[in-house]
Amino acid sequence: MNRTDFGLSKETCDGVIFDLDGVITQTARVHAKAWKALFDNYLKNRAARENQEYIPFDEDKEYRTLVDGKPRHDGIESFLKSRGVDLPRGNPSDDQEKETIYGLGNKKNKIFQDYLQKHKPTVYEDTLSLMYEIKRQGWKIAVISASKNCIPVLEAVGISDWFDTVVDGVLSQELEIKGKPAPDIFLEAARRMEVTVERTAVFEDATAGVSAAKKGGFHRVIGVNRADNEAILKKAGADVVFSDLCEIRINDRLPVRKKEVASLPPALDHIQQILQQAKDRKIALFLDYDGTLTPIVNDPEKAFLDQSTRQTLEKVARKWVVAVISGRDLTAIQNFVKLDNVYYAGSHGFDISGPANLTLEMQKGKEFLPVLDKAQDQLEEKLTDVPGAAIERKQFSIAIHYRNVKQAQVTTVRQTVRQVQTGYPELRITEGKKVFELQPDIEWHKGKALTWLMEKLTLNLDTYYPMYIGDDITDEDAFESLKTIGTSIVVKGSFHPTSADFVLENTRETAAFLKNLFEKKER
Repeated sequence: MNRTDFGLSKETCDGVIFDLDGVITQTARVHAKAWKALFDNYLKNRAARENQEYIPFDEDKEYRTLVDGKPRHDGIESFLKSRGVDLPRGNPSDDQEKETIYGLGNKKNKIFQDYLQKHKPTVYEDTLSLMYEIKRQGWKIAVISASKNCIPVLEAVGISDWFDTVVDGVLSQELEIKGKPAPDIFLEAARRMEVTVERTAVFEDATAGVSAAKKGGFHRVIGVNRADNEAILKKAGADVVFSDLCEIRINDRLPVRKKEVASLPPALDHIQQILQQAKDRKIALFLDYDGTLTPIVNDPEKAFLDQSTRQTLEKVARKWVVAVISGRDLTAIQNFVKLDNVYYAGSHGFDISGPANLTLEMQKGKEFLPVLDKAQDQLEEKLTDVPGAAIERKQFSIAIHYRNVKQAQVTTVRQTVRQVQTGYPELRITEGKKVFELQPDIEWHKGKALTWLMEKLTLNLDTYYPMYIGDDITDEDAFESLKTIGTSIVVKGSFHPTSADFVLENTRETAAFLKNLFEKKER
């Protein structure tokens, strides 16, 4: 299959499964080093004890062909047998120093966990960008791993709640799922996503994983070339191999290349650079509210704006065009900000108002109100028994908050939202910080609202320089709308790949940035 012709479409595919190590995170390198530390120590001691030649573990070839992608103990057994060593299996509780398969496995796990505590895993930005596009379009998504450390790794990089299901080494042991190259772990992920294998794609970087997915009869098996082994992955059964996942079209749309938030330059240190980009133009300032102007709180009704921040905003809005674009209802965001000289876009831009009687209420959005009412009733009924789940009805959307839901029940909330949405295909699911949202499935979002405001207020680019500050996945549409024409800034808080140009640490830095930017620009 030709790479240039390859893409995934909802016409033929419902779900996507990603392997963890080597596809999402660069923990494969960490695992390889942990395996090398384990095997080299064991082989050296064994060679000395039996007066044999010591041959160290090859963390490239032997790791890829004998260990990578397999359950921990199968990998140990596979490697040792290749060296003519036959150890007893032992028991899961074996001490790390016991010369058994389980003993060595427990020692390897300790080496890996020690590294995890000292070093945050690195994430592949091309995979993050692709997963963001897949999530944005509402596809089901799963992660699989033979590792029992899968969830700690996902939590370490901040994406543990991105997936409809996680099938890892812990679950595999509990359910006695056969390891790769058997396809069972992929089959279980598809079953839990409630999709068929014939309509599910798999992303794998290991030959054992590619071979397993091919045996499972999945719709597409995409090899991820991280170690210059394209030929090996194709031989194992990959339909197509990519080194850069941003080259894969999802419903004829290429993922927008994004970066990790941690890699962005701090906005407070680059105010002068931003002003140089604006040159002599006026600044049009667009702002998110929750997580940007005020911290995220457990009770959304208590997200009050700090008085000093309000004073700064009021001062800025006297001379600049300032708009707040929020997922909250229009009246709610107006009541929080309480400034008459600011433009407001509520419900992610479905409802807009401002000075001089500016209004835009999406007529198309009104057509969805009866459907939203029915979906709300079903959600309230189905989530009654999930402690901490909170449903917030807005005029043009329904927010399902799970910030106070125990991690073990987040999957239940996600599955419930998907079940309800399935009954109302005219609605789409979007995600934010600890929240799912059902919205009308029409081409309208914060980026569209920003563009509409610029056109309506005649904010021509030869006179105005647009800036947007936000903190969440829902702000990415606005960031993308400003590419090449303005500056976008993300406020840290949740982990997601971003199109933003700069970063702020928290809402306090947002207030400091606005104050300093305004003072320097006006001088």
